[in-house]
This record gives sequence, C-alpha cells and structure tokens, in this order.
Amino acid sequence: MNVKSRALAGAVVGAAALSLTVLAPVASADPADGSYRVLAGVGSDTTEDVVNGLGESIDGGTLIASYNATGSTQITTRPNDPNCTITRPNGSSAGITALVNDIAAGTDCLDFARSSRGTATAGTNLTFVPFAADQLKVAVREDSPLNDADGLNVTTAQLKAIYECTQTTLNGQPVSPLLPQSGSGTRSFFLAQIGNPALGSCVGTMQEHRGTDLTSTAHIAPYSVAKYISQTGELIEDVHGDTVLGTIDGGQYSRPVYNVVETARLTDTDIAETFVGPDSKVCQDGATITDYGFSPVADCGSTTLKGNS
Repeated sequence: MNVKSRALAGAVVGAAALSLTVLAPVASADPADGSYRVLAGVGSDTTEDVVNGLGESIDGGTLIASYNATGSTQITTRPNDPNCTITRPNGSSAGITALVNDIAAGTDCLDFARSSRGTATAGTNLTFVPFAADQLKVAVREDSPLNDADGLNVTTAQLKAIYECTQTTLNGQPVSPLLPQSGSGTRSFFLAQIGNPALGSCVGTMQEHRGTDLTSTAHIAPYSVAKYISQTGELIEDVHGDTVLGTIDGGQYSRPVYNVVETARLTDTDIAETFVGPDSKVCQDGATITDYGFSPVADCGSTTLKGNS
C-alpha cells in the first residue's frame, strides 16, 4: 500500500468510520444570484461544503444560503438592500465577527455563522449550536522525507516546539510549519490543542485545508479529516494536491462544529426549526452530514454553549 493510500485509510479509521460515500458533486459555492433563500450564513472554511450540502438538501434548496469562505471580495446576502453587500468573511472567527457586527447594526443581513471552534469569550449574546464532529490531523506532502514507511506520526509536544520554531527538524529532516489564515477556527482550535505556543518567525500562512499550499517537502500543517475525505473522494473541489495525512500522538484531535446564532433569535421559527434540537432540519439530515466526512454528535441542536464571540 503506498503512502497516500495508507494516509487515506488512516483518515477513515481515525474518523471513527465516517462515511466515504462518493456522490456526484453538488452545488458547493454561493447561492446563485436571485436565490437568496431564508437564512444566510458565512464563516468557516471547514464546514462550508457540508452546510452548502445541507442548503441544497433541506426544503428543496430554499431555506439555507451558505456563502463560501473564499471567492469574490464581496457577497450580497439579501436582495435590493445595499447594506447587505458585505466583505466576504474568511473563517470561523471572521464569520462570527460579521454576525456580531450585523446584530449591532440591526441590518438583518446574516442569520448564522459557521464555526469550527467553540466560544472564545464569556457572555450569552450568541449560541453555538453543535451539528457534527470533525477530526484534525496534520498534512505533509506525499514526497516529503518527513514520512517514513508508516507515514508521519508527530506528538503534541513536538508540534508545540515546531510552531515555536525551537524545533526545526523532525525525524532528522527539516520541518517548516504552516497555519491557516487569521480568522480561522481551525487555526485557533489547533493552537489551543498544542498548548497555545508563542509563534515563531518560521511559521507561514496558508488557506486552511488547501493542500496545494504545501509547496515544500518540509511543510506541515493542520488539516480537517472531513475536508480531506470530501476532496479526495471528489465530492467537492479537490485541492488536496500532493498532501497525505499524518497522525498526532498516534491519532487525531476531535472537535465539534457549530452553527452560531443570536441567542435572542433562538425562538424564531426559522432558526428553531432549522438548527435547534435533535429534531431540527439540520440534525435530521444525518445522511448529508456523513456524506461530507463528518460524524453525528449526541448533542446535535443543543443550545447550552453561549458566548459573545
């Protein structure tokens, strides 16, 4: 079995038997002009594709409008409203900030933010509603000497030192760390998992989960297992490039993913029926969630987790 095959097999096993169903590609971008739908959301790159898929699956594609993390500089989320042409948020934190700003301005241009991290601050203005789980591993190039016969396994302690730039080799080979762009939930989650290192000057930046950004055989970066499965299974645009997934401490970091809504709107009919509780439309569409490489969570639709950002 070659390195790429082992890495993909490991990703599937590490993701606790996540679905690897390969379907014909579905709409995986912004809703077409004139298809504004009822609920508009922005934010996480990690969950953009699965929420796009839910948007196409639920209510015949009329309910959820999910705008990608990357693309044109601006997006328009409501028809005939100049206030609702906004700068595209790239990542969980950027999406949450856009939602907070929209709430403060009272413009009603956004209804939810996609997030691959939990709350960052105390408070109750926002509710982080879990709907699935993802796993996070590290990516390196297939031709990287960092791989051995069994692929790459790195420890949490090694990762902390690598991102502090106090460790510049791994397994006797040069290593060059990359992090997702500022505003990424994957970035903040990963750094928290490895002990919030004081980042060194050797750390570069990439668009999260875009394997083509790993241009050196020394590069290493966090990577979503769900995105990797969707990319290599050709369910979404395949930008994994020449990357393979290595393990962390022999496994991976696991995390819930969320749709974030204003707490004051939890009882709004559209918000409640779409996101809140195990019988919500999102939680009931487990087939779409698993198709995109995510796994179900027991607390899907919970409204327990609160925060202000």
